[in-house]
Amino acid sequence: MLNRLLACCLALCCAKSLPAATVQESEFWSGEVSRAELPVAADRVPSEPLIVDLEAKGRTFGTQGGTLRTMITRSKDIRQMVVYGYARLVGYDADYEIQPDLLREIEVIDDRKFTLHLRRGHRWSDGAPFTSDDFKYWWHNVANNLELSPNGPPDILRANGVVGAMTFPDETTVVIEWDRPNPRFLQVLAGARPPFIYRPSSYLKQFHIDFADTEELAAAVRKKRVRGWAALHNKVDNMYKFDNPALPTLQPWMSASTGKSSRHLFVRNPYFHRIDARGVQLPYIDVVEMTVVGSGLVAAKSNAGETDLQARGLDFRDVSILKKGESDGSPYRTFLWANGAASQIAIYPNLNFADPVWREVMRDVRFRRALSMGIDRRMINRALYFGLAKEGGMTALARSPFFDAGNLSAWALHDPVAANKMLDEMGLDQRSPAGLRLLPDGRPMEFVVETAGERQEVGNAMAIIADTWRDLGIKLVLRPLDRDILRNRVYAGVSMAAVWFGWDNGLPQTFTPPEYLAPMHQEFFAWPKWGQYMQTRGAAGEPVDMPEAKRLIDLWHAWEKTANDTERAKIWRSMLAIHADQQYGIGILAEAPQPVVVSDSLRNVPEFGKWAWEPGAHFGIHRMDEFYFAPSNDQTRLETKP
Repeated sequence: MLNRLLACCLALCCAKSLPAATVQESEFWSGEVSRAELPVAADRVPSEPLIVDLEAKGRTFGTQGGTLRTMITRSKDIRQMVVYGYARLVGYDADYEIQPDLLREIEVIDDRKFTLHLRRGHRWSDGAPFTSDDFKYWWHNVANNLELSPNGPPDILRANGVVGAMTFPDETTVVIEWDRPNPRFLQVLAGARPPFIYRPSSYLKQFHIDFADTEELAAAVRKKRVRGWAALHNKVDNMYKFDNPALPTLQPWMSASTGKSSRHLFVRNPYFHRIDARGVQLPYIDVVEMTVVGSGLVAAKSNAGETDLQARGLDFRDVSILKKGESDGSPYRTFLWANGAASQIAIYPNLNFADPVWREVMRDVRFRRALSMGIDRRMINRALYFGLAKEGGMTALARSPFFDAGNLSAWALHDPVAANKMLDEMGLDQRSPAGLRLLPDGRPMEFVVETAGERQEVGNAMAIIADTWRDLGIKLVLRPLDRDILRNRVYAGVSMAAVWFGWDNGLPQTFTPPEYLAPMHQEFFAWPKWGQYMQTRGAAGEPVDMPEAKRLIDLWHAWEKTANDTERAKIWRSMLAIHADQQYGIGILAEAPQPVVVSDSLRNVPEFGKWAWEPGAHFGIHRMDEFYFAPSNDQTRLETKP
């Protein structure tokens, strides 16, 4: 029997322990402590904190204090604080190994039984104890309450469709068990958007019909103008959205802003569970200030020195202006991080499109292959990335053990002659007087691709593609939309095609669940209705009705059922080969560097980091709580290596 133990003395923290008396008080909270509004720091951290030895990680110990400025382009992106803060039950370390974080340790038996051990004395940001009761509340009163969760527990609590069991032996122990393996469980817990299988029960019970005073709850429902207690509970229970300052958190920073504003403040969590090896409580930085700006202003404001840490909203095209500002004396450095997405830009023909004529055309693999061969990737690479990106289809990146040059080049060489021949063989050989191919019902072939309109590089690339697709007799119509509107149109099947990033995780390993390669979720824009069907277990969407897509589902389930690494690697390669052949997502370019602007005074930010949503949570895996500002008398500027 396989028995694995992930213990807190591994790479994420050091094996030593510190006496409670050595935990240093935060100047930020010293006033509250002196007025007895907060306990002293030694009583605020868990009795078994996560102790980070920065020197062992090649970093320097920092000092508390300062306000870090960063920018977002939409108010709802304050949720990035949950991403960047990256406090998880378990999380990836710098080597992409999973280690305990909020948990003291976790025991895993056969990928089937997971015993979670919490830290004694751990508290939420409001001081309430973080115990197994918070998992119990979520399990019994949220996940299994049909009014709050009509579809029952989330997929993470299902192994091959079967819901597991959650038990609570004592206040610091939670046991989750299935009768079959659930090998993706830890990876999902460590994700950029974690499932939050716990809740701050002491706060949320006041909004739950099973615990709250009936009259007080009814009054709260009327005050918030919602339909009932469940709607109210869901409104205030936004662990990921981070838009309810009253909701306690376990993240490094907690929201300190109320109402709609272009400026959002987040202050240090007085009960955060991580401390450095000297006894200084993390995060080092006291305040994070997020300012909402127009998407086109991020580079200019970064150039003007109006941010201390910025990557979101910056593209490779911004490097020249950023480097110029740096050389002109603006107080920042521009790092170029590796990009972990499988493709910078990918086009997704919607196989569930509501128009039956277009749907049949797009479901013919020859059409998707022809679209791919009609793209001049070399021209796009030179025009947008100075030739530094990797040209080819969407597949695992070169640093993944599953990289295959054949998958990268499949149907990806610019060959308009072969593409036109494929389209003719489909019977699309009739043309309008303007030279456009005609659909079977006589309509001119105008291929509408919708975009969030947030990245200029996408618009520029699509302009080049429009020219080369015209050589195929296809008119590309690019339609910019708001991001949320775009997603909703795709999910509803009324979007013909969309352009987006490729897979978030372009660096899969043997232990990486290949679920995102199968039609299991609506978020993959090529098959939203299939994803809905699988997510809701048939309550919505459409059943998968194409053999290759069904094969992907079978392979995913086969990966779930085996613990053999050789077999899992074989499954990964098979799924990647199907995608390369079928061109469900038409990748264009990958691995273009991501510019990251870092203030001269900000320390512990890696010069050669990785910018990836999954795995890594953007800044999260680099532990933003360990970043700090150098003292004002330290005038050292960390020079970027050539």
